[in-house]
Formats: sequence, structure tokens, C-alpha cells
Amino acid sequence: MKLNRGFLLILISLIAAGAASSLSAKSVLVKNHKAKSRIVCNKDDSYSVEAALLLNKMLEEMTGDTLELVDHAGKGSGYVFIGERTDKARHDGFEIIVADGNVHIKTAGGKGSIYGVSELLERGLGVDYLSYGYFMLDKSADAVLDDMHIVETPAFRYRQTQGYPLSDPDYYNWMRLAQPSDVFIDGLWVHTMDRILPAKKYGKSHPEYYSFINGERRPGNHSQWCLTNEAVFEAACKVLDSIFAANPDKSLISVSQNDGNFTNCHCEACAALEEYEGAPSGPIIHFMNKLAAKYPDKEFSTLAYLFSMQAPKHVKPLPNVNIMLCDIDCKREVPLTDNASGRDFVRAISDWSKISNNIFVWDYGINFDNYLSPFPNFHIIQPNIQLFRDHHANMVFEQIGGPEGCDMAELRAYLMSKLMWNPDLDLDATIRHFLDKYYGAAAGEMYRYLLLRQGGLLASNKDLWIYDSPVTHKDGMLNPNMLKEYNKLFDAAEKAVEGDSARLAHVQMARLTVMYSDLEISRANGGGDPEELRAKVEKFRELTGKYNVPSLNERTNSPSEYCDLYLSRFLPDENVVNKAKGAKVTYTKPPKQGYMKIADKALTDGIYGGTTYVESWVGWEGTDADFTIDLGSETEINEVTTDFLHQLGAWILEPKAVTWLVSDDNENFREIGRHEFVEDRDVAVKFNTVKTDLASPVKARYLRVKVDGIGLCPDWHYGVGHPAWFFIDEVTVK
Repeated sequence: MKLNRGFLLILISLIAAGAASSLSAKSVLVKNHKAKSRIVCNKDDSYSVEAALLLNKMLEEMTGDTLELVDHAGKGSGYVFIGERTDKARHDGFEIIVADGNVHIKTAGGKGSIYGVSELLERGLGVDYLSYGYFMLDKSADAVLDDMHIVETPAFRYRQTQGYPLSDPDYYNWMRLAQPSDVFIDGLWVHTMDRILPAKKYGKSHPEYYSFINGERRPGNHSQWCLTNEAVFEAACKVLDSIFAANPDKSLISVSQNDGNFTNCHCEACAALEEYEGAPSGPIIHFMNKLAAKYPDKEFSTLAYLFSMQAPKHVKPLPNVNIMLCDIDCKREVPLTDNASGRDFVRAISDWSKISNNIFVWDYGINFDNYLSPFPNFHIIQPNIQLFRDHHANMVFEQIGGPEGCDMAELRAYLMSKLMWNPDLDLDATIRHFLDKYYGAAAGEMYRYLLLRQGGLLASNKDLWIYDSPVTHKDGMLNPNMLKEYNKLFDAAEKAVEGDSARLAHVQMARLTVMYSDLEISRANGGGDPEELRAKVEKFRELTGKYNVPSLNERTNSPSEYCDLYLSRFLPDENVVNKAKGAKVTYTKPPKQGYMKIADKALTDGIYGGTTYVESWVGWEGTDADFTIDLGSETEINEVTTDFLHQLGAWILEPKAVTWLVSDDNENFREIGRHEFVEDRDVAVKFNTVKTDLASPVKARYLRVKVDGIGLCPDWHYGVGHPAWFFIDEVTVK
């Protein structure tokens, strides 16, 4: 059959018209590397300008050209309008309309313009921003948008998280995050009582402003206020008046307890109010309500943290009192609804939500004592964030540490940010999308690694704690067979991306947690081939240096320091014999009961503890120590060392002094040395090995070690007025 020539021309014209019609349904930003649209925004609106710059940055990366910024539009199409207002979303939300050849990115306030641009780039042009300085897009001559209409409002009005990726300002905006300085007055956002009424300034002249603890007023930078003292309210208001006057552009301020537990006031009036309210939070909320009533145009954020976590029975926070509720004591292997510590928090948020619609949840999602320890909690973060939303939380801080090398820091920051915006997203699809883009050909192995360690954790029935040690999991998710499987997966992952330097770096960075766990478990087991361990230490040193890993924990202990200590402390000179190794220990003043199960061996087993006190260390709380080591027979002693832990964040301080004595009959002892400690306020974790200074050797069978503790934590410490700990892990006789 032959087509009539005229009919054929008509058919071609109809096809061309259809193609033109199809093209007109799109908005062309760039065509053949040349801009075809212009950006219209108010150049006095900093957020709109920032949004325009972000759009142009990505368009230039994609097409090589950018769009001109103009003040107003002409007739027709070819415009991107940024910063128009919308009433279809709430603060930080946005509305995107792509139609008739134009693009409208409307803001509901805050950074809605910026977030709308990131959504347009991600959903309309396929741009993925995955981590610090690491975004992915397809190079193209054209940037063309299909028609769309999107309206989004964040689940929480304030969303904050952590992680080294956030030091990239574009990534930070892309992930739609805030920081305290955006909304809180003068940086006052948490633990502010000592900033408002410093004990250093008022402690001597007005000790009555501060907590009554264990029989006396204890001013200190971690002590709390006496909240029933009217003079405290008046003094605080005087300071707040000057702060408000100097910061007229903001309304939210934190008036909140200093860091530390059980440091609240126990004077007669505070104790009576606490008893009436059934919780230590009672005096806090009464005080906050007085502030909120005096300053109705301000919003006061206060902590429900540690001792103050549970809600009061009678008083209700005023609407302009924000409750910053923290779940620091909860375990993380299952959602908060599913273990005892989590259910305690669930009771707290449930009770607070009955009396307040203004809740700020401070959630925790990493191992702060060991950033480079596997922390498989990805399966619980979505149900937890949904729990917060469903109980009237309108602000969230996901504290996840996150320096370079921290367990899956990039995925963790990405997921936390996405979930705080939309708690109902498809979590598994989001994880897979990230892995696919960030790890490329190694994505399959990385996904299996995540599933394998999650299964290992859940099958082990071990708690996942934010102050944990890899050693805790040496028979569970980090047992030898599991470590072997992880390494096989990482071997395959590295091979899959060996020609892709960026993805190879991503895989090797993630592998550091397995390497670190292997080293820590080998240390605690006190075994392994020394040369093999030295090689592993040096490989770990090489990679942490290559990828600029700054710290192994929140106390800023560096990988290089760790490697040096590992070689000198955990792999001691094989030619030096510890004559006390395996010796029997008898206690006159024993350690805290929980440590007695290891106390008969831990001080003489030859195994040194790490930075976490949960393994190898023996602890005393608020008391002295006195124990005797039976060397088995008369022994020549040239030197005695005793090893102490310094970890202020856990209330572990060095004692006053340690004294060494020896005896032949276990009855008559003579002193051979004494060491007096100098107070150390450094927050870094340290191992302090102190020793005798013998002028000449002595002979004895029995070695007695007496330690004078400091009793109570000093006024500068988190635990002011409460018993201080000290920990010992090894006594060596040379």
C-alpha cells in the first residue's frame, strides 16, 4: 500500500506538532549548554539569593551554564521564581510549581526557598547530595523539567544532627538542617544555668543560690540552682533582661540544668516541692512557668534530662515553655518501645505529651566512647523518630557524633536528616539508594554488611549502649566468625571499586570500624601473634591518617595516640616479666560490688583495659581501696606500677594517693613507695601508670596496695557533691 504524498506531509506535520506540544509542557532551564531561563528573586532576601546560588551551582556542574538573576519577569515563559510566599505549607516548608514553561519555588518561611531548590534538583534533575563535598549528577547539554506540583512541610520545626559532612554548607542546607545559633538567643541552648549565674561569680557571696547536696550548699559550675529561692529568680531575671535587650531579633532561650546527674537541690523547700510533684522536674517547671509568665513574648527551653526526665504530676508547662527531653540512658538494639530502658523514656514522653505540645527531643545514635565501633541501629531510628512525632515533639536533635571514620557516618547523617523531614519515608529504599550512589559497585556488599551485623546484634541478645566497648560484643556481633565474614565482604567491596578512587575511599573508611574492633578484642583477649598485631596497628594508623580521622571518642583521643599506646601499653616488652601476673588478690577494702566478679583476676591477669571502663577495669566509688597480692614466694622487687583510668565524663577521677607496702608474713608491712596525684581537669581519656621509686631492690612475698580516694566529686565536676570513682586495671611487679 502506498501513502499519498499530501497525506504523508500532513502526518509529519502532526507528529512535529505533537512533539512541540510535548516540549512545551516542559520548562527548559538550559538547552545545548546555553541558559534558556532566568531567575527572578528579591536580592534583599538572603535565603532566596542563597537558593538561587545553589541552583546555579548545580546547573553549572551539570550543563556548564548558569541562569541570570533578575529583579522582575517579563511576559511569557522561561522564568524561575524563587521566594514567593505560600500558605499551603508551614515554616521551612515549600511549594514547587512547574507549569507553562515557568518554575515557582515558593516558601512558607524560614529556609523554604533553599529547601525547595534542593527538592527541585533532586526530584526534577536527579541530583544527589550524599556527603561532605560529594554530590552526583549526570552531565548533560540540557536541563529540562517536567511539569510538577509539590508541597512539603517538615515533620519538626527544628531539625539538628551531627557529623563531619555537615561542615559543607551546601550539604547542610540540602539536608534541611538547623543549628542552635539559628534560633537560640546568644548561644544559650543547653546546660545554661552556670552561664546565666556563674558559680565562679556568685558562689562565694551567694552559696544559697546553688544546690544543697549531702548536707551543704555546693556552688559549682555543674551544680544546679535552688529553684525555690526567690532571690535566684530575681537574679536570673536581671541577667535575662540584659540578654533580651542585646538580642531583640530572637525569642527562644534555654534556661536549663547544668550537665551532671543528681546534682539538683535537696533543700527543705525544693525537696517538698519535688515530693509533691512526684519528680525532680517539678521545681524546674514551676520556675520556668514563672519566667514564661514574666516574659510572655519569649520562649524558654529547659531540660528533662537524667534526674529530671520524668514529668511532674500536677504543674503543666505554659505554652512558651519548651521541654528538651533526652533519652541518654536508653539502650539502642531495639526501638525505645521494646526494652526496659526505652520504655522508661516512653513513659516520660507519653506523660510530657499529655501536658505539653512543645517538646524538643534530644536523641542519641552512636557510641561516644568508641566512635569506630560498629553501631547497628539503623533499624530503630525510624520507629523512634515516629514515636517522637506522635508525642508532640516539634524539635529534634539527633546527636550522632560523626567525625571522619565514625561508624557509617555518611549514611547515618543522611538518614537522620531525611527522617527528621519525613519520618514515613521508605527506609530500606532510602538506604539502598544511598549505598548505590555512595559505594557504587560495592553497594551490594555494603548492604549485606549492614544486614549481617544487625542480625548478629539481635541474635546475641546484647544491649547496644552509647558508652560501650567492642569487647562487649566479642561473643556476639563481633565474634571471630562474624569478623571473618565482615572482612570477606570488605575484601569483595574493595575489589569491586578498586578502579574508582572515591568509592574505594568510602569503603576503606567504613572498614575502619572492623579493624578497630579486631584490635580492641585482641587486646582484651590478651592473645594473638605480636608481629601480626603490630602490622594491624600500623595498617590502622596508615588508613586513619590517610582519611584524616581526628578522634576515636568524644574525649578527642586521636588514632595516632591510640596506636602508640597499643604498641607500648598493650604489646609490652616481651623481655620484661611481670612477677605479679596470675597472683592471688585479697581485698581489705573491696571494689564496688558489681566489679567483684572480675576482681580476683583483673588486677593481675596481664591484660590492660581500654578507654571504656566496662571491661578489664576494677572500680571503687566514693571510698578507699586496700588489697594484698600474694606473689607465692619471696620475690625480689625492683619496681611496682599501678595503672589508673582518667575519664571525667564517667565521674572517674584519679585518687589522692597510692601507697605500696611489702611484707614477709602478711601481717607486718613496711612502706616502699607512695605517689600523690595532681588534680587533672582534662576531659581526654588517659591511662596514668604510677610507680615506686626504689633506690635498691627489696625482697618480700606480699605486696599491699592502699589507695586514698578523693571521696566526693569536686565543685568543678559534673558530679559535684556525689561520690567519685577511681579505677585500676593492673598491678605490675618487675
